[in-house]
Amino acid sequence: MKKREPISSIMTTKVVAVQEQDKLQDVMEIFRKHKIRHLPVLSGKKIAGIISRTDINRLTFGALFENQEGADEAVLEILSIPQVMTSKLKMVNPNDSIRDVAEIFANEEFHALPVVEGEELKGIVTTTDIIKYMLEQY
Repeated sequence: MKKREPISSIMTTKVVAVQEQDKLQDVMEIFRKHKIRHLPVLSGKKIAGIISRTDINRLTFGALFENQEGADEAVLEILSIPQVMTSKLKMVNPNDSIRDVAEIFANEEFHALPVVEGEELKGIVTTTDIIKYMLEQY
């Protein structure tokens, strides 16, 4: 196993992101369309936060009760992305090692981390990326 391989070798570089002023309904549509679970939130070009499918699921009733689509839409219309996203982010650099990022995932409650260089979003890395990398080693 390579001990210092950078996270840039396994991160997703074609990142789908949203802007802070976008609507939560747009976030839901992106999750469905791209089959992803985490979206970086940008303020212009600068990373402002991250929003997850779990963040949205905490707000909606659809998974718990039948015929609640109208209630879910109302909740999503009332709230904004900044009200729902995680804004106190941990971010990593493209040169950080896969091991270091795996350690962050193991010790903290993150499942996805934005990869930034300076203030520019370069990619996103998830626990799934780390697991796939580990599986390739065996």
